[in-house]
Amino acid sequence: MLQVAITGLTIGLISGFHCVGMCGPIAFSLPVQSLTTLQRSMAILLYNAGRIFTYVLLGILFGVSGRLVYLAGYQQLLSITVGSIFTLVALGYFTKNKTLQKPIFKKIQNKLWLLSDKLFTSKKLYTHFVIGNLNGLLPCGMVYFAASAALATGSLKMGAFLMLFFGLGTLPLMMLIGQFGFFLSLTIRNKIKRTVPYFIMIMGILLIVRGLNLGIPYLSPHFSNTAAAAISCH
Repeated sequence: MLQVAITGLTIGLISGFHCVGMCGPIAFSLPVQSLTTLQRSMAILLYNAGRIFTYVLLGILFGVSGRLVYLAGYQQLLSITVGSIFTLVALGYFTKNKTLQKPIFKKIQNKLWLLSDKLFTSKKLYTHFVIGNLNGLLPCGMVYFAASAALATGSLKMGAFLMLFFGLGTLPLMMLIGQFGFFLSLTIRNKIKRTVPYFIMIMGILLIVRGLNLGIPYLSPHFSNTAAAAISCH
């Protein structure tokens, strides 16, 4: 569980700088200008709680999917597949390949933006939580990355746990953006964002090595026939 928490938190902390560029405009647009300092803090907290709540739901969904694969006896293949996807995504960043930017994602993003726009006119605090919910569904490479890691856990509980800590990892920067705006220069943010593909590449390689069943403790342990044991009647 600790390893899953650290993985989720690390992905979240690194993703925070990606979120500054992707979600920062939404955080800036929150209708908090007329609120008191306390109300403003509550609104920003609710917005981020809404994001994290959606991430946890995604963690449950992907964790359950991973569990089904695990029970089918394909955990090793799943680890290698997810690791390969991570590696390809990292290579896509390095080569600036835009193959993954499909029109359907743009359509989803536009639909969610339209729903959010209607909520921005409301002065009720709870609407910030709903805006956060919708924000959590916006197409985002780093969320997909974290969700794939949740899938690889092969567990509903661990998938939700990983996405919870992913969300908590993004929280410090997103809270600061809501309160103080862009406190880091564009140059610094871009330099930090350039390290993300390297991290994704490392995670991908580690997952591939894990799936190779090399018998190396922690790094690539042997996969036991737990699926068969789980469905055995004896």
